[in-house]
Amino acid sequence: MAKRIYFCFHYKDVVDFRANVVRNHWTMKPDRESAGFFDASLWESARKTGPTAVKRLINGGIEGTTVTCVLIGSQTYSRPWVRYEVMRSVRKGNKIIGVHINSIRGKDKQTKELGPNPFRYLGITFSESGITRTLWELNDGKWEEYEEIGGSPSYQGDAASSQYRGKGFNFGNWYPVYDWVADDGYDNFSDWVA
Repeated sequence: MAKRIYFCFHYKDVVDFRANVVRNHWTMKPDRESAGFFDASLWESARKTGPTAVKRLINGGIEGTTVTCVLIGSQTYSRPWVRYEVMRSVRKGNKIIGVHINSIRGKDKQTKELGPNPFRYLGITFSESGITRTLWELNDGKWEEYEEIGGSPSYQGDAASSQYRGKGFNFGNWYPVYDWVADDGYDNFSDWVA
């Protein structure tokens, strides 16, 4: 069964065509079912309308998806909207994966060094009861509560397992990251998002 996927990426990776290789690889497959996904991502066309409008657009784009795929380029880890998309996806409960795209040849026919894993700059803590979760981000080497989510960085959920209670976790240790070229994304993407 094909998944509805939200892709997040730095807009400059669209200019270089690397993000498009992943997002559009389904066009070379017999159908979307064999590709394993429907693309529910948004272009950054709304970023000129202001932060509230962008958040509303992102929230609407993530709604109805079950997987969030972060396309990792050189500066993806530092992009505020990518961080917001990941945190909103965590809060919604989407499956989350990352895919390095710098190994894909850009429009200049060149590859780039892999960019930093954006998940290493984001994390979560659980209360002693396991019911309250708090989202965190790493800024200038210091962990801070993630205030951009709207309302509060803390929210309630089903009680977490005892192994998580009273502890914090870096998303870099939780969410898998693949390389589109080295890990044969064309053939394996549907397995990654399953």
